[in-house]
Amino acid sequence: MIKLDKIHKAFGDNQVLRGATLHIPKGESMVIIGGSGTGKSVALKCVLGLVTPDAGTIMVDGQDVTTADRDAFLARFGMLFQGAALFDSLPVWQNVAFRLLRGSLKRPKAEAREIAIEKLRRVGLKADVADRLPAELSGGMQKRVGLARAIAADPEIIFFDEPTTGLDPIMAGVINDLIREIVVEMGATAMTITHDMTSVRAIADRVAMLHDGVIQWTGTVAEMDQTADPYVQQFIHGKADGPIEAVR
Repeated sequence: MIKLDKIHKAFGDNQVLRGATLHIPKGESMVIIGGSGTGKSVALKCVLGLVTPDAGTIMVDGQDVTTADRDAFLARFGMLFQGAALFDSLPVWQNVAFRLLRGSLKRPKAEAREIAIEKLRRVGLKADVADRLPAELSGGMQKRVGLARAIAADPEIIFFDEPTTGLDPIMAGVINDLIREIVVEMGATAMTITHDMTSVRAIADRVAMLHDGVIQWTGTVAEMDQTADPYVQQFIHGKADGPIEAVR
């Protein structure tokens, strides 16, 4: 479904991606791990067409992202942003139905509200949450609203950007379980970037490690635990000593 082949991207003298190659089959949940500043978010933005690579090709379902019709192309994606990223001036249901109230996916207002309430129920929130403002919700509830928005238009591909950041361990576990259930239920292709190894183990079919601008390693969760790759072992065990230099 998603193919990155030899992607290079620099910002001035900062070479972020140095030939990253990654293939994600349709219906697979791929989790990308790696330290801060290794290019995980840049890779995601390249797939969305928000950042143009300096070299290499990115194909989504056989279509080059640089030549795709933007509205039709982006309509295939859902996104759970880090920190939920809700619009604080809009009630919850309008946050969830944001894409359904405008653009190529526009639905009648009553229908959009009905879909929003259905998606809120899917993530474990009651209908009475729909008319509240985001500020009236806990962090965990806001994250659920963000997840409901990500799946509101039944996307084929869903991106999760640090889905458990700022959540306590119990709520993080709830969100991880919801993400896994929903991705399997929808048959969606998922791409997650995270530092949280608990999320990796809960969400991933396969794991890719991005380091120094390239995909250092890929494999299943079971293979991740068994690999002798020193970069992977240092990262998953949080060791200060190893080939990955810690900023001191």
